[in-house]
Amino acid sequence: MKKVLVFITDGFADWEASYVTAELNKPEAGFQVQTIAIDKNPKVSMGGLTVLPDYSLQEFSSKLEFVMLIMPGGTGWREEKNHQAKKLVNFCFERNIPVAAICDATTFLGNYGFLEQHKHTGNSLSYLKEGAPNYRGDENYIEEQSVSDGCLITANGSGALEFSRDILNKLSVLKNEELEEWYDLFKNGFIKR
Repeated sequence: MKKVLVFITDGFADWEASYVTAELNKPEAGFQVQTIAIDKNPKVSMGGLTVLPDYSLQEFSSKLEFVMLIMPGGTGWREEKNHQAKKLVNFCFERNIPVAAICDATTFLGNYGFLEQHKHTGNSLSYLKEGAPNYRGDENYIEEQSVSDGCLITANGSGALEFSRDILNKLSVLKNEELEEWYDLFKNGFIKR
């Protein structure tokens, strides 16, 4: 089983990664979803779910093998203590491990220069500039629900389905027609009118 890590903070937006983690965790997908945080203390999501992290940055080792880092948004990214995640993101970029960030997690990436070399999106260009004063990636910003470029996937806070679709495609869990059918089902439902 290949590991996918989800970085969680207190106040993480639980719904932003829920579509994709459910698909990745299916036995036939061949992946195992685990969580990582700055420490091993329980984290409470925006929806009130309490999650005990599997790993902490304090004990993180380069020997830990994983194939993607998913970073849900939420209120925690504005807190300085969670910026310790920069070390983990650096680790991923140095090793070509895909990083998928949505909502305020993209703002965090923008503040540390991780978006500048890739096509990307976020909640809006003005929101990104306001929340990430060090952001310098204007020319690569694309106004889309989700953008996948190389080892980086970014999405705005209303793009959880598109974000999930890009992750499933990147990890080859679903492809082509099967992926589009999955997306259509969750975007438009069983009942078509």
